[in-house]
Amino acid sequence: MSNNDLGQSWTTRPARAGVEFDAGLRSHMLGIYRNMGVALVISGLVAWAIGSTPALAGPIFGTPLKWVAIFAPLAFTFFFSFRFEKMTTAGAVTALWSFAALMGVSLASVFLVFTGASIASTFMVAAAMFLATSLYGYTTGADLSRFGSFLVMGVIGLVVAGLVNLFLQSSALQLAISAIGVLVFTGLTAWDTQRAKAEYLNWGGGAAAEKLAVWSAFSLYLNFVNLFQLLLQFTGVQRDD
Repeated sequence: MSNNDLGQSWTTRPARAGVEFDAGLRSHMLGIYRNMGVALVISGLVAWAIGSTPALAGPIFGTPLKWVAIFAPLAFTFFFSFRFEKMTTAGAVTALWSFAALMGVSLASVFLVFTGASIASTFMVAAAMFLATSLYGYTTGADLSRFGSFLVMGVIGLVVAGLVNLFLQSSALQLAISAIGVLVFTGLTAWDTQRAKAEYLNWGGGAAAEKLAVWSAFSLYLNFVNLFQLLLQFTGVQRDD
């Protein structure tokens, strides 16, 4: 079932009610945010451990290994996307947390470039934006599925532009990427939240919904991490040393 199908089903099927169903929906969404939160903690700890330890950061970011750190999360994203349907729920959770650790290696570079205070403040801003947008996606009655294709194309465009700018090193292009990226990933947060809710409305509390909840946690995790990194381009204060 496609994301668009899920979005349409949520807006066209008769709403189901009842205390038991509402409790199940809350449990479904809390499970998504819990897995996402664990993934963020894993990434943060790995990033901090590497970024604050020169003996670890030097061999990675001071050598060609930095390209592995940059591109490995992107490669893992494709792997997770293609293998997800064949994974068990437990396998998908393990893959999510493994990906979070790998992303933490890549994120370690922010501790080498920006001050700790600016990283913390930007994280709080990103968290506030994410929570507000996710709440909107959960509560709105508008069908956001029609924006899905546009947002996905926006992500593809951002990836291509980002790869090009690795070689051009254009500050103007980076500013444009950051501005557009904030809008795209803010929109994706609302869209993915509504999709996550639609999954439960369509599948109930069965095994399919449990597994799809891991995918939703993965999607929302990516949205938050990208939003944080893009905001850091605007608000981050670079280290003097």
